[in-house]
Amino acid sequence: MNRKTMSKRLSIFPLTGAVLFPGMQLPLHLFEPRYRALVSDALIRDRQIAMIQPQRPEEGAPLYSVGCVGRIGEVQAMEDGRYNVILEGVARFRMLRELDVTTAFRQIEADIYDEDEDETLTHAQRGGFEREARRFADAQGYSVDWDSVERLDDRSLINGVSQIAPFDPASKQALLEAETLTDRCELLVQLMQFFGRTDGSEEITTLQ
Repeated sequence: MNRKTMSKRLSIFPLTGAVLFPGMQLPLHLFEPRYRALVSDALIRDRQIAMIQPQRPEEGAPLYSVGCVGRIGEVQAMEDGRYNVILEGVARFRMLRELDVTTAFRQIEADIYDEDEDETLTHAQRGGFEREARRFADAQGYSVDWDSVERLDDRSLINGVSQIAPFDPASKQALLEAETLTDRCELLVQLMQFFGRTDGSEEITTLQ
């Protein structure tokens, strides 16, 4: 992880397969009463919701140790109490412990880390990634505006692909936990090569 800042109490939205990366956006539709309460509370306080994956898709399951704090950007409050929100990724965090709370939603204490927004890839790393991404997109039948891709900065490119690529939850978690942008880029290349061969029919659980 990057440099540690202070420990903080975070309200969490644990959701399998929903991984938010710093600098990226995640649209959410919240309809359960506890998560409507989560949004209402966040809007009153600091507009922050922490996204983290449970280790199993079941109620009260243990959580992975790393997630991402999101700030509510756009919000649409519907007449029946539901919310449509756009979360904007702020920074990754490492969970220290889950708190015993009376709120309907779960809360944790976590260390939040500064993100190195100036970290870049080498020319060779960027070129190798784009070549593999083109092969992967062609194999999956995706239509991509490569001119727009080439204009993205390294951080937006790698974090963006990490968030939207059709990998299994464990692979997404491994990408989120990658220490550096270079580490995440290298893991992405491995995942694209694997999924390009298997069409995603197997889960990757050993690439950490």
